[in-house]
Amino acid sequence: MITELCLLFFLVALAYSAAGFGGGSSYLAILALWSVDFQLMKSTALLCNVAVVIGGVYHFYRSGHLPLKKAWQLSLISVPLAFVGSYLPLKQATFFLLLGVALTLAALVMCYRLFFEKEEPIIPADKGNGVAYGVIGGAIGLLSGMTGIGGGIYLSPVLRLGKYDTAKNIAGLSSFFILVNSIAGLCGQAAKQAIIFDWKFTGPLLLSVVIGGQIGARMSAKVLKPRWVAGATAVLILYAGVRMLLK
Repeated sequence: MITELCLLFFLVALAYSAAGFGGGSSYLAILALWSVDFQLMKSTALLCNVAVVIGGVYHFYRSGHLPLKKAWQLSLISVPLAFVGSYLPLKQATFFLLLGVALTLAALVMCYRLFFEKEEPIIPADKGNGVAYGVIGGAIGLLSGMTGIGGGIYLSPVLRLGKYDTAKNIAGLSSFFILVNSIAGLCGQAAKQAIIFDWKFTGPLLLSVVIGGQIGARMSAKVLKPRWVAGATAVLILYAGVRMLLK
């Protein structure tokens, strides 16, 4: 089992890291299909998120595509709410219901980006409502903490629709958002002593996403063909999400 999971996690990290995402939704979908313990799922997905996006955040910052003022604007409310969401005691049935909804929504968002989002330069709006975006970030952070999904998959289309910044800056902002919320989620789990790692299980997966993430961050979008990757992962996530809701 671990060999197949390592390969899948490597491929997810490879694909997602080039777009500034951590891949948490796909990690959770894969682990759910393999019937992994739900607490171990959540901890593993959050840790893998951190491992993938931390390199992306560094690269985006070095290349000037991470406006820190906007990054903290989006994260100021989301970080404490991600901690609270992760700290909340959820029964297994409630967790899988929330995760099923979150994964199904993530798949629909990915389909929207695949079929309806135009590949054209984004001209940032002159003025943006920072409070509104902060509240939206907070809601996504709460969901992130409760489920283990980093949240970038929801934040990015909102920022693009609102012309919050350029496409590259939005990718940098999404990476930062995933990083800080995933760390907050892990802290919430640690605070209630529910953080679970089986290092014989988690260690190889973590190594796989680190390698995949570093390679993906350096590969061009043309090599990865992101639209095809998005289509394949949307199908995987939708299948896992619907399956959880029907149980």
